[in-house]
Amino acid sequence: MRNCYFENRRRYGARRIQKALGKNGINVGRQKIRRLMTEEGLKAIQPKAFNPKTTDSKGVNAAPNLLAQIKFEECASGKIIIGDITYIRLRGGKFCYLAMWQDKVTRRIIGWSLSLEMTAELVILALQKAVRKDLIKAGAIVHSDRGSQYASNGFRLLLQQSGFRQSMSGKGNCYDNAQAESFFSRFKAELIEGGVFEDLEQARSEIFSYIEGYYNRVRLHSSQVTFEFGV
Repeated sequence: MRNCYFENRRRYGARRIQKALGKNGINVGRQKIRRLMTEEGLKAIQPKAFNPKTTDSKGVNAAPNLLAQIKFEECASGKIIIGDITYIRLRGGKFCYLAMWQDKVTRRIIGWSLSLEMTAELVILALQKAVRKDLIKAGAIVHSDRGSQYASNGFRLLLQQSGFRQSMSGKGNCYDNAQAESFFSRFKAELIEGGVFEDLEQARSEIFSYIEGYYNRVRLHSSQVTFEFGV
């Protein structure tokens, strides 16, 4: 239990530890794990409670919200992709911006990009990475908020050329894209823990290690763990 906790850098609570141990043939009750963690003072890193927000840029010709029309057969890997942008603090009060695309079903981050500027190119580069990896199926729904980056001609041309369907959150509806915001909340809690990166290159290196080396390959996601409450 202790090894699992520290190997995952304090990111696992009792539920994920139980699941991870079970995958290695060690069957132990969740309550026992909780008790042992309490006795040893082990507590999983928790993201701060967040209120979902939505970007609704003025003058944007918004795409319809296709998530409200999803059929059961579309709920498969590579069929529904969600994206968002967040800011990352750098030393000296500066910021950089992270755009990501996540498979709604597997929760894998299939494409991401980091830049000092929050431009349309940021989300285009992130989606191009996912396309090159062949992780999005033809006709997939690509969902985001109503930010101007997603309404740009360049981004919409990429969607058209790739055969994807664009979807945007409903006007003022912050819950349509809550899964993407939830990822960023946990990402910042588990990787940054209230700190800052020295510069863009350090941020890029640490983010690569977290997403490609840990989140996509090692971390158990909520789709893999049965939850009652919390972590």
